[in-house]
Amino acid sequence: MLGKFFKKPSGNNPRVPPGQSLTERFPVLTYGPVPTLKPEQVEVRVFGMAEPATFTWQDLQNLPQTTHTYDIHCVTHWSKLDTTWTGVSIPTLMQHIKVDPQATAVMVHCYGGYTTNLLLDDFNRDLNLLAHTFDGKPLEKDHGGPLRLVVPHLYFWKSAKWVSGFEFLRADQPGFWERNGYHMRGDPFQEERFDDD
Repeated sequence: MLGKFFKKPSGNNPRVPPGQSLTERFPVLTYGPVPTLKPEQVEVRVFGMAEPATFTWQDLQNLPQTTHTYDIHCVTHWSKLDTTWTGVSIPTLMQHIKVDPQATAVMVHCYGGYTTNLLLDDFNRDLNLLAHTFDGKPLEKDHGGPLRLVVPHLYFWKSAKWVSGFEFLRADQPGFWERNGYHMRGDPFQEERFDDD
């Protein structure tokens, strides 16, 4: 039964994946404690099959900033339309990272120990952001502030909160939820929720 804050999309809305309900709220779903980080404490480390590098908060602020508006979809069946985010686009960041050409995947590491995996082709997309702003305001810590990844074409567990590093890998490996039964990729329009989907 849907709560009062969720509603089934009317008609056949091509923006809403199957099995999803719409919300105007922004539900908070987090595994484990919420880190409390000041922006100046944030560092994003690059390692694995890439030349080691570290991006400080100021380094990221000095890069070109991008704003995108798009829909987001959670594996727990809610979708939120027309969300607006600002940050560094992943292709912009990748211009400053030297990746081994044999790397095919990325493990996203977070403050607090959370991890999630992405194929390199899913990671390095124009709409993906390392975001610090939501709807024109600094990102709240419950939603991943000061800094989170936003990967709008996949279920939102791939949009890791409190990012601390990108580990480039030769082959795809499961992160936290993937080791616990979630799908390795997580395409909402294919309903790739769990590893047997």
